[in-house]
Amino acid sequence: MVPLSARRPGPRRLLKAAAAAAAVLALLLWWLLPGGGPAPSGPVSFTTGARGGVYERYGELLKQQLGRDLPGVEVDLMPSQGSVQNIERLISGEASFTIAAADAVAAYVNSGREGADRLRACARLYDDYIQLVVPAGSPVRSAEDLEGLRVGLGQPRSGVNLIAGRLLKAAGLDPDEDVRPVLEGIDRMPELLVRGELDAFFWSGGLPTGAIQELAEATEIRLVPLGDLVPTLHAQEPRTRSYRAALMPSDAYPPVQDGKAVETIAVANLLVTTDDTDAALTEGITRSVINSRDRIGREVHAAQKVDLRTAIYTHPLPLHRGAERYYRSAKS
Repeated sequence: MVPLSARRPGPRRLLKAAAAAAAVLALLLWWLLPGGGPAPSGPVSFTTGARGGVYERYGELLKQQLGRDLPGVEVDLMPSQGSVQNIERLISGEASFTIAAADAVAAYVNSGREGADRLRACARLYDDYIQLVVPAGSPVRSAEDLEGLRVGLGQPRSGVNLIAGRLLKAAGLDPDEDVRPVLEGIDRMPELLVRGELDAFFWSGGLPTGAIQELAEATEIRLVPLGDLVPTLHAQEPRTRSYRAALMPSDAYPPVQDGKAVETIAVANLLVTTDDTDAALTEGITRSVINSRDRIGREVHAAQKVDLRTAIYTHPLPLHRGAERYYRSAKS
């Protein structure tokens, strides 16, 4: 009889041993590589966005990814009105990470408000497309046709509210005097449009936004082109430097677009933190964001645009030192 100690281990035992060795090796690499140390752990607050918006869903999926990549980190998601409130929460210390549109970040930085110099970026993510939604039978064909109408401008501390005001001014309209502003989020504006309590609404979000997809299934709507406002916006630089002309692809909302692209305006989204956030934590979260592109992109199509080559272009913010460390290691 062959002694137990001399028996060859079975395939299942070999697989378990290999997995255990890989886990130990990964942990050792984390500790021993430059900038290493104990794996990140503890609570992290992530402020996202309005109910039904892309920020909220992206945050949910990123939390799931971080549960796999950084199991010691406990992520708490906080809904918000949008980019403006998100930045305020970072500065106050209420949140550690967020997604914010580059125009809202630039407005805060240029304002010189308290803590503006502490903001740091982890990655450029995907672009928000500005969407002006009206009922299919609406006479509105351009932004200037909104005069005198009930227009959803987003919640007061949202990124959409910031850009909607700028777009109305570019169209020659005063947001407070020439339209009847309705300060609601994407969770309420589609319902108000269906009930006839709203004539139009602006939305700034990744494509497609689930709430607008659902609206298109419930009633007939139309997307109003905004490309004609680009020259006027660009004439207001540097305040409007974050905006670029863009085409909303024909397949963003197929039931609405009849195979046609829509001329509009786009603005980049950034993953943002502050300079005092732990470098190892920031490095790990940045790595997860880049590596989870395909996984998250299956549910949030906008996330498919996250790319290692463009992620470092985070104007108007410098990269956090932890994010820099990740990009250096990814390129080596």
